[in-house]
Order: sequence, then C-alpha cells, then structure tokens
Amino acid sequence: MVTICCGKVQFNNIQAIIFDKDGTLEDSQNFLRELTIRRARLIDAQIPGIGEPLLMAFGLQDNRLDPTGLMAVGSRQENLIAAAAYIAETGRSWFESLELAQNAFTETDKYLPKNASTSPLFTGSLDVLKILADGGLRLGILSAAPTKDVENFVREHQLSNYIQLMMGGDQTFTKPDPQLFIQACKNLETPPNLTLMVGDSQGDIIMAQQAGVGGTIGICWGNSHAPHLEKADIIITQLEEIQIC
Repeated sequence: MVTICCGKVQFNNIQAIIFDKDGTLEDSQNFLRELTIRRARLIDAQIPGIGEPLLMAFGLQDNRLDPTGLMAVGSRQENLIAAAAYIAETGRSWFESLELAQNAFTETDKYLPKNASTSPLFTGSLDVLKILADGGLRLGILSAAPTKDVENFVREHQLSNYIQLMMGGDQTFTKPDPQLFIQACKNLETPPNLTLMVGDSQGDIIMAQQAGVGGTIGICWGNSHAPHLEKADIIITQLEEIQIC
C-alpha cells in the first residue's frame, strides 16, 4: 500500500487511483466547446431559432463551457436526449426528434474527430502516471464517455503500460451512481476504501464518496477557485500535486 500526499492532505494505505478522463487527464475544453457549437448549428440549420437555447442547454454561455453543464459532465447519450427534447418542443414527434439529433451528432463527428491533436493529454500527466504506476499503484480511468473512447485515449497517448482499467459510461450504471465506481473498483481488483478518485466534476466526487472511497481529489487545471468541487477532500490545479510520500 502507498501513502499519497496532496499539499497538506495525506491519504494512507492506498492501493489504486481512478481518474476521470475529460478535463482531468485530457485537455478537451476547446474540443468540447467546438463540438457544442457545431451540433447546435447543424440542428439550427434545420430548425431555425433552436440554436441559442440548445447552446444554453449544453452549458455554453459567452463562448465558455460551464464545468457543471451538460456537455462538460454528461454522457453522449444524455446530450443526445437533451437535444432531442428541445427539438420535440417544436412539435415534432419523439422519433423524428431523436433522428434529427442523432444525424446532427453523427455529422459533427465526421468533421470534428476527437484525437490526440484535438484533445491532448494535459502537460505533465504522463510523468505523473508513470511515477504512480512505478510506485505500485493500480491505475484506472472511469469516464462518462463510451468505453471505446477511453480505450482510444489510452492507445493514442500510449498509456497502456500504466492504465489497468478503461471504463466508460456505457455501462449498466452511469455517473454519479456509486455503483459505477464500485464496479470500477471490482474490475480493478481493489476495494473502494483503499482507492482514490481524481476528477474535475461534482459528479465524480459525489459518486466516489457515496461508494465509500478512500479519498477524493478535485482537479481544476490552473484555477484553484472551483466551488463545484468543494466537497472533495482537496482541490488541486495540476496533476503533479499528487505525490507518493
């Protein structure tokens, strides 16, 4: 077991650390903002006037993505359902609304692929993961994104030597259901109370705490003022603050 230090906070007897992906390991802010805008524009092209309400629903205001908003913390399916609901408000049938939303999402994916260039690894993250893995910790990624996206992320950034769990939101449970974290720990073969959760959203923190996690670390890159992470045991501004004591 390992002792982890973050500033003045110390976590003892830790066997594993589970990380969120988007906004935690992956610098996807610009990508998600552009994805939000393109999806809304495509739908607005077919249903004029719906674009602005959609942007607000996704969590984009003044060209800034709300870290607590739907696009930042929700799964693709949750965003799809929200978009379809706004379309349905215009009087279209539910199935037609779903089809319109799905087509817009699929079309956007063709012109805005997510890869190592559009969503790079945060600077310094690779070194931290290597140090933690070499220190005997089991490491995993638990994301709201589909599992295949997590697997692509690990492959593109050559993290397979360090990451032992790749798990997405396409499971029976989704964030912030604590059963998702419990299942992740089971797959990682470590008990929740000996595991840390590192994430950039309130859902990450609540999910892990309700699952009986050993500790929670909220991360808001470059910004220590993060009210949405106040329930975390500690808030950090860069991954390098996580150290083996």
